[in-house]
Amino acid sequence: MIRILLAEDEEAMRTYLARALQNAGYDVVSVDRGTDALPLLHTEHFDLLLSDIVMPEMDGIELAQRCAEISPATKVMFITGFAAVTLKANREAPQAKVLSKPFHLRDLVLEVERIFGNASQALI
Repeated sequence: MIRILLAEDEEAMRTYLARALQNAGYDVVSVDRGTDALPLLHTEHFDLLLSDIVMPEMDGIELAQRCAEISPATKVMFITGFAAVTLKANREAPQAKVLSKPFHLRDLVLEVERIFGNASQALI
C-alpha cells in the first residue's frame, strides 16, 4: 500500500484531504507542520510527501528539501492557494508537482495516481 505523509496546518483541510486519500486506498499519516513531519521521515517509510507550502515554523519547500536529504526516494507534491508561492515551488523544488487550491478531491487523487502510475479506482 502506498504511504503518504500529509503536512497541512489547517485542521479542516488536513482532515478532508486525509479522508479522501484513505477512501482512495492510501495509507495516510497527517501532521500539522513541517517540524512534526521530519521525525517521521527519519523513522518511517513514505512513498509521497504531500505538503502545503505555507505553514508555520517550516514551510513546505524547506520540508521537501529536507525530505530529499532524509528520504530521496520519497516523491513530493505541494498544495497551495497562493500563485506566487507556486512559482517559488517550481523554482526551488522542480521535481515536485504543485496542485493549486481550490481543487476537487478527484483531482488530488488523480494526481497521486499519476505519480505512481495507478489506474483510477476511487469514486469521489
